[in-house]
Amino acid sequence: MTGPVPELEDRAVACAERLCAADRVLLASHIDADGLTSAAIAAQALERAGIPFETVFEKQLDDEAIAAIAATEYDTVLFTDFGSGQLDLIGDHEDAGDFTPVIADHHQPADRETEYHLNPLLFGINGASELSGAGASYVLARALADVADGGPGSSVATDGGTITASGTADARADNRDLAALAVVGAVGDMQATSGELHGANAGIVEEGVDAGVLETGKDLALYGKQTRPLPKLLEYATDVHIPGISNDENGALRFLDGLDLELQRDGEWRTWADLSNDEKRTVASALVQRAVSSGVPATKIDELVSTAYVLSKEPVGTELRDASEFSTLLNATARYERADVGLGVCLGDRDGALERARQLLREHRRNLSNGIDLVTRKGATQEDHIQWFHAGDEIRETIVGIVAGMAMGNEGISRSKPIIAFAEKNDEEVKVSSRGTHSLVRQGLDLSVVMGEASRAVGGDGGGHDVAAGATVPKGEEEAFVDRADEIVGEQLS
Repeated sequence: MTGPVPELEDRAVACAERLCAADRVLLASHIDADGLTSAAIAAQALERAGIPFETVFEKQLDDEAIAAIAATEYDTVLFTDFGSGQLDLIGDHEDAGDFTPVIADHHQPADRETEYHLNPLLFGINGASELSGAGASYVLARALADVADGGPGSSVATDGGTITASGTADARADNRDLAALAVVGAVGDMQATSGELHGANAGIVEEGVDAGVLETGKDLALYGKQTRPLPKLLEYATDVHIPGISNDENGALRFLDGLDLELQRDGEWRTWADLSNDEKRTVASALVQRAVSSGVPATKIDELVSTAYVLSKEPVGTELRDASEFSTLLNATARYERADVGLGVCLGDRDGALERARQLLREHRRNLSNGIDLVTRKGATQEDHIQWFHAGDEIRETIVGIVAGMAMGNEGISRSKPIIAFAEKNDEEVKVSSRGTHSLVRQGLDLSVVMGEASRAVGGDGGGHDVAAGATVPKGEEEAFVDRADEIVGEQLS
């Protein structure tokens, strides 16, 4: 096999050989967009390799969850998009003979070794920006295609029934068609820094393009190009604030009305995806001119353009066509305990699962909007090196981190400090989520270390990535956690 990430090839083959030697496999995965795409990639690769399997999802891979996995009758467990950070706990069960773990992950590993551990960080590749959990699963899937003898596969049952993968025969044969899901996972994991995917992710993109499941190109860096009517596309485009258009419904309408283009048909606004290339260039040029005349800095104007990742097999004008919109749809299912729905969409259910996912997305957007309004209204408490807020039970613990990240830059909430958010998890525990910026990471910020060390200092546990991480701490220990986190961030950024 000549895989997309040569540094991981030998380890991927070893993991694939272990899976092929198993009578059956329990596939355990995280529930966010990266976790769902990881599971979908692994599920289809196992199915095609003829390996029977069952899929389970965990919001958090803690002692209790791992013990429940160990209590099953599975001798082989494939962990995707988590497992590395919990390797000390998993290793105890491995030593006890409960199961053999195979891990495809990209999070910071615990101080423990295991034989079948596929993680870019073990090979000098940045797991926060160069390869996601879905990317690691894709590397494993490519190896499985090469190692497996073939034969009848397994299947995954969702609310929509039994689902199998689709794609061209050649791409299916070596699992290159799964590159599209790997890109969705990477984009959902915020790895498209400076407007595009880098490092090992770029190799996966190239394979997806060659397989005919991905298209790339420079385009406006606006969310909703497939589904939002043009006025809403511009009104909600706030990453680069353009006075008189961003957050200004009437301003966006006036801007579009001033263009000599047919932007409405049959009384309905067209979407960006509906426009011809010439029409897109006209709108983009006018948008840049407005930004320049409004005094937007040149560095910010450059951010108006990024690399678009289009899933070419999906219908134009749907959330599934754009990697960013697809990942948001998946996150909406995960945050409301419906990982089965997200997996169904990834595996091709375009009826029941997709409609339910869209309903969850509408609910998700309402909750995010309400959460951002709440945080902006109440503001964040400013410490020397961090800022924080406690949402209590007013924001779901599954979305408080997203809210925190989206609120950065709003009035009273700085982008020059990482933000930490608390939300009630249960009667005894509090969920902690943290978000930073890539600029802060370049200055030395590593929230994975912050969350891990600060949480363990108060009897909890945590981890994640340098730019986004989370933890769980005992209720009542929030202030002590903040003090320690502020101290660590101060040391990192000094």
